[in-house]
Amino acid sequence: MSSVSLQDFDAERIGLFHEDIKRKFDELKSKNLKLDLTRGKPSSEQLDFADELLALPGKGDFKAADGTDVRNYGGLDGIVDIRQIWADLLGVPVEQVLAGDASSLNIMFDVISWSYIFGNNDSVQPWSKEETVKWICPVPGYDRHFSITERFGFEMISVPMNEDGPDMDAVEELVKDPQVKGMWVVPVFSNPTGFTVSEDVAKRLSTMETAAPDFRVVWDNAYAVHTLTDEFPEVIDIVGLGEAAGNPNRFWAFTSTSKITLAGAGVSFFMTSAKNRKWYSGHAGIRGIGPNKVNQLAHARYFGDAEGVRAVMRKHAASLAPKFNKVLEILDSRLAEYGVAQWTVPAGGYFISLDVVPGTASRVAELAKEAGIALTGAGSSFPLHQDPENKNLRLAPSLPPVEELEVAMDGVATCVLLAAAEHYAS
Repeated sequence: MSSVSLQDFDAERIGLFHEDIKRKFDELKSKNLKLDLTRGKPSSEQLDFADELLALPGKGDFKAADGTDVRNYGGLDGIVDIRQIWADLLGVPVEQVLAGDASSLNIMFDVISWSYIFGNNDSVQPWSKEETVKWICPVPGYDRHFSITERFGFEMISVPMNEDGPDMDAVEELVKDPQVKGMWVVPVFSNPTGFTVSEDVAKRLSTMETAAPDFRVVWDNAYAVHTLTDEFPEVIDIVGLGEAAGNPNRFWAFTSTSKITLAGAGVSFFMTSAKNRKWYSGHAGIRGIGPNKVNQLAHARYFGDAEGVRAVMRKHAASLAPKFNKVLEILDSRLAEYGVAQWTVPAGGYFISLDVVPGTASRVAELAKEAGIALTGAGSSFPLHQDPENKNLRLAPSLPPVEELEVAMDGVATCVLLAAAEHYAS
């Protein structure tokens, strides 16, 4: 077995390697595969864990703990039953938690769009009146986040997402600009790296001085309890940190049940300061009369309490961990010896971040498509889909069965090797 990096092969050896891996690629194409690794969707097995929800809350069960009839209008904050469970799960005061409908991404879009149209509660003027609005984007990051700030025409500024969180030296320098109005952060098992923000980084985010008084951090804690092991991560009360630092309105924090129960029929949560909640409710109360409280009660009945949520997440971990292990096993066995890729080894979340030979990520995705393997497009984890080094790919192992995943990842490894061989042979 070779222990020499592909980059160090001489011309003859790289030529022979290219011929061999091209043969393997042609064999791969002849299988006429149709496999999908594009998005972090729960598998059918995972969705089946929540089948019980389809019969809840049940006939005659329509009263929340405070006596609210969940069948009727109103209750903009959501019912206390599910808010209390999530407050206990995250270790935050229940008063801080609002419960909404299925997607926390919807609320993120709302708070940014309302800040753009009206300004938020700390704005001098609506963001739309600013000469330019700049937004900090840790990379690699979540493509749907970047799509929101792209939609409003914000200038998106990339900073590295390190193992302990965003590069704070870069962030602290950028926020000296009053046109920098906010930033994205996925604090636990970040999409796609699986990195988790440290307490030190969280404190720096809480205490740093910002030139814009209406600066906001969108703290998207989508994977707060999505462990792949027996251990759950510590959850930082980021709103509380902001209040203690004298910046109570800095954080808009979010999470949801989207990858816990039914992805298309869950409950979202918004955690923020009292003044931010008042501002949000002032607009949300015009947009609608209240969330789906029947679904919220169903979820409260299904979970029972915070430990009930953790019990469900242990089932998810048992389903997902073998898939992640299979991906990592194939990456190691097929690619490690050639020095053509690096990848993260997450302890939770839904993704693995794969860095291939710079300049070849788009070619890897193209080859995979030819072979019938759909990958998230190269550059998707960067603003405007522009990865300056063209090296990053996001792998999503959750949806396919392990048997299909094994075939797909072996094919991806072949594509990585062929793209690298083409690169070094040219």
